[in-house]
Amino acid sequence: MSRTPFPVPLGWYQICWPDELQPGESKPLFYFERDLVLWRDTEGGAYHLQGAICPHLGSHLGHGGHVENCEIMCPFHGWKFDAQGRNSEIPYSERVNRAAKLRTYPILERNGIVLAWYHPFEEEPLWDIPEIPEFDDPENWSDTSTRLVEIPAAWQDIAENSVDLAHFRYVHNTDSVPEARLYETDGPRTKVRTVQRFVTPQGVVDGKIDIDQYGPGFSVIRFSGVVDTVLLGCNTPVTNESTELRYSFKFKRFEDEALTANVGKAFVNEVTQQVIEDLPIWKNKGYVTRPALADTDGPYMQFRKWASQFYAEDVTFDQDVYPPNPPSVSRPEQEGMQKFTASARLKDEDQIRADMM
Repeated sequence: MSRTPFPVPLGWYQICWPDELQPGESKPLFYFERDLVLWRDTEGGAYHLQGAICPHLGSHLGHGGHVENCEIMCPFHGWKFDAQGRNSEIPYSERVNRAAKLRTYPILERNGIVLAWYHPFEEEPLWDIPEIPEFDDPENWSDTSTRLVEIPAAWQDIAENSVDLAHFRYVHNTDSVPEARLYETDGPRTKVRTVQRFVTPQGVVDGKIDIDQYGPGFSVIRFSGVVDTVLLGCNTPVTNESTELRYSFKFKRFEDEALTANVGKAFVNEVTQQVIEDLPIWKNKGYVTRPALADTDGPYMQFRKWASQFYAEDVTFDQDVYPPNPPSVSRPEQEGMQKFTASARLKDEDQIRADMM
């Protein structure tokens, strides 16, 4: 039994930052509940994401796969596959195997990140990702600061925070609950506009938080009022029950470069601290199919209706509550799984704090 009724949703998802892989290199990845290989060709440095298991005899191309020009070579028997996933050479045969093909995912390099399109039935992309002008304006905006956190929760449990304003007061200990100004949906896009009051040495300042989300995996969050910041928030499903969260920050430059760096670092640390505070909630919460909402809660049901379009596979709600520890797994087994997950997949809170330094 799963702790969530949802499969992996379709969408554009960040798979790396450009400096994580050089031309001619390959690396194993695991997203969308699949073994994958990411590689860059040596002709133009283009990124390629493909299924990692060689259709010949099962070798993992991400572990020892060798890139030659615009092909990746299997480390087991030297079979080569091109950028479209087709078998392009078998070194000990004069013929290729036309039936041997790797699943290949559409790639988009934009706004200083690399994204891949996932659809469970291999349909082509249904929407585009916009160019964010602040990420192409080094004169007025800082270098990019990044953070990565792995979260033991489904995408939808994490994303509902965008409409959950009350939790800021009780999880993040803000002085007040943010005020909602706008919530709109338009196809794969949502628009959220809120006002939050920040306490500063100069007094209380009204800050604006504008969120534009493009499907499950890509959102643009603009903060203004204290320090002008643009944040790309990218959720990438590892499985239907776990998610990798990547943040890319840009700050409006001050005349003093040191001031820009110090203010930016403080803001990154504050946002990261809020993620740390959210982790115990996400890790241990259940999914309530019909939540008992207060009349002043955010637009949860509107959000859920919008989110439903990203599940191409059938979703069956056969429980009122999907608990974090499903009863089909015995308690000792569940505790063992949690310990393994924490050590193998997740950075704990102390490690995240250490990464902030």
